[in-house]
Amino acid sequence: MRWLFEPGLFANGSVRTALVLGALVAVVSAVVGVFTVLRGQSFAGHALTDVATAGGAAASLAVVAPLFGFVGAGVLGAGAMDAIGVQRVKDRDVATGVVLGAATGLSALFLYLITLSTSTTGTTQLILFGSVFSVEPSTVPDAVVLGLLVLVGLTLIRRPLLMSSISPELAAARGIRVRWVGVGFMVMLAVAVGLSAIVIGSILSTALLIGPPASSLKVAGRLSRAFVLASALGVIATWWGVVLAYDSYYWFASRRGLPVSFFVVMLVMVEFVVTNLYARWRYWRVGTAVASPRPTKVEA
Repeated sequence: MRWLFEPGLFANGSVRTALVLGALVAVVSAVVGVFTVLRGQSFAGHALTDVATAGGAAASLAVVAPLFGFVGAGVLGAGAMDAIGVQRVKDRDVATGVVLGAATGLSALFLYLITLSTSTTGTTQLILFGSVFSVEPSTVPDAVVLGLLVLVGLTLIRRPLLMSSISPELAAARGIRVRWVGVGFMVMLAVAVGLSAIVIGSILSTALLIGPPASSLKVAGRLSRAFVLASALGVIATWWGVVLAYDSYYWFASRRGLPVSFFVVMLVMVEFVVTNLYARWRYWRVGTAVASPRPTKVEA
């Protein structure tokens, strides 16, 4: 297997950290992403990536761990979208657009200030596109705690969240506090985006958040299967992205390699295309079977 795994792959501490952190982030993003797709809030997830960019840049200027900047700014952005009206369908795009514009402006300001500092060389690249190989092992426990909090929170509100995702009016009629459920989910969405940002960068974090869940919902017949399949697709894309990024250092004489985020996003795209083709083929096969009459038995 040396043609696939370069020497020292699993002995490298940065690779082991990347594999553990990548799997955690992939599972959390997949579970949150399934609800995000069901609720039609993919645009809100994209807006939170820009908010995370501003938070990561601000954290860099303040010499704070990027994870706390990504997550902290995302939570503030989620609260701002809810305050403007993200829970009302008609106002959802307006609220998201306002927060997106403000976050983009702050990101431009903070990233510009970073370029003026000689002590933050390469920080802009890390914030925007990530570098999981450079994540400190001490960040993993914090990420694990945040990830578990999100998964536990989703488990506690899964039924009212699912009901409000399918029919907010029916959920409200049954006594579910739709607004508070929505606020809780937006906070969890912000944390998921922040976690994904430390693996593949802030502006690419929607790849793990939306790609695997959208692929799984195309082929999974049940919601429980969609969660499992989305998690598996996310972990596969992340792990193979880490392996290929490590191998790429040996592809070029300069030993510079290609970023993990590139491979992860490309693999997520491949998974989405394959699952869509499979869904179309399955639909065509079922349609052909229904259209074709069964042969009748001929009695002797």
